[in-house]
Amino acid sequence: MKEVIIWTGAGQIGMAIARRMGFGKKLVVGDKKLENAQTIAKIMTDAGFDVVPMEMDLSSRDSIRSLIAEAQKYGEISMLVNSAGVSPSQAPIEAILKVDLYGTAVLLEEVGRVIKDGGTGVTISSQSGHRMPALSAEVDEQLACTPTEDLLKLEVLQRSNIKDTLHAYQMAKRCNEKRVMAESIKWGARGARINSISPGIIVTPLAIDEFNGPRGDFYKNMKDSHDKKRC
Repeated sequence: MKEVIIWTGAGQIGMAIARRMGFGKKLVVGDKKLENAQTIAKIMTDAGFDVVPMEMDLSSRDSIRSLIAEAQKYGEISMLVNSAGVSPSQAPIEAILKVDLYGTAVLLEEVGRVIKDGGTGVTISSQSGHRMPALSAEVDEQLACTPTEDLLKLEVLQRSNIKDTLHAYQMAKRCNEKRVMAESIKWGARGARINSISPGIIVTPLAIDEFNGPRGDFYKNMKDSHDKKRC
């Protein structure tokens, strides 16, 4: 039996974290497209890691529970790497909220029930969640503490209050940060830690979809500006 890492979203950011943290552990990687998980698993296996690929739908509690159940076959779950999600150019408003917002909240909740003492987790949010205007303290509290199955019923998340897919994505990422704050207390009661990271633009297939999407010029300009500041 090994310590087990649950890794959602078979992408480049998740793989970078898994390479850094996963040696000697069992990695169970879930992705909406099984072929993506299989491709990433082969790359990691060829590099000496122990990886099992699975099909997993972040918007489904049953699918998340199935991923956890598979992971528990190999040992105690010691880490969560959540890098799953869809971007503003990849999905409609409803899907972004169901996957990035609701799905992440469910994942943090379900893994938090089984994470081992001393375990840790990280969920990939986005700088985009910090680029929108500040929300009221009441709304922030709602995003943090509303029971998971009631999240999508919040007035602030109704279709009439969401301008476009970018706004939906920003709300989802803001919610990710607030849910991590709330869940960290529950994880802490088990002796575990959970954190959120808000990356800037990292060139991955998801970012390329944004470069080629309706806001492509904006993203390219932002990346160019960032690159110039680093020089």
